[in-house]
Amino acid sequence: MYVRTIYLTGDPGLADKALEGLKAESVRSLSGQAGYRGFSIFSDRQLGKILLGSWWESEQNERDSWTALHDQRRQLLSVFGGTVTVARWEAAVFRRGDAQPGAGFRLVRLGFDPAAADRLVETFKATALPGLEALDGFAGGALLIDRTHGTGSVGAIFRDRAALEATRGPQAQLRSKAAEASGVEVRSLEEFDVELLHRP
Repeated sequence: MYVRTIYLTGDPGLADKALEGLKAESVRSLSGQAGYRGFSIFSDRQLGKILLGSWWESEQNERDSWTALHDQRRQLLSVFGGTVTVARWEAAVFRRGDAQPGAGFRLVRLGFDPAAADRLVETFKATALPGLEALDGFAGGALLIDRTHGTGSVGAIFRDRAALEATRGPQAQLRSKAAEASGVEVRSLEEFDVELLHRP
């Protein structure tokens, strides 16, 4: 499975309008593309951040959809009037759960030696994911990696903001142990509200 993420920053005052358009149009547009496997919208309205993630059966499906939806995407993203950063990932390990709007999402960005990508994947599969699954309120998560550039992220969804906040300490302990075992560098930590999860 492959994932395209789009990270937007903009005027917090425009976040509601931007999210309204994205919720109304994105799934309809993406669902018509070959290989489409899901879509997520996460937000930090206070700071003016929106994170989009679309899932694809193959790298070719992802590339084809990017080209096919150029005009629609440009129009939808322009509402926020800020910065746009696009990244493409291999979904190395994942458990795709479900959650309702109001759920919480924690994102940890990673750096690693490209030669140690398999070590990271095996460590996450053997220890980090089971640890996350044991946390109360865990509703799904994934390790996304770019093997060429040695970058990646771990995203974890929790059933509500209370569960997200309650797991900060326990997940920090998991993160520390997994980082040491896999040799990764933790580069940033962010939290978002879940706006939409579409699982066809």
